[in-house]
Amino acid sequence: MTKPVIRIYTAADEYIDREMNAAELAQYKIDQENYATKKAQEEARANQRQALLDKLGITAEEATLLLS
Repeated sequence: MTKPVIRIYTAADEYIDREMNAAELAQYKIDQENYATKKAQEEARANQRQALLDKLGITAEEATLLLS
């Protein structure tokens, strides 16, 4: 497996592509895991919200009207 590539832009509107070093790769993996966890939590919350709306028999727009 090749390492992800970092693109560094220079002042002369040029760029350099290089593979991540060990520290950058470790942080990249942590960031990817955090993103996946956050996305899963957001999806679970959206599913819970929709389940509650279904249980109440109202739409999201109707719930917004009730809460405003």
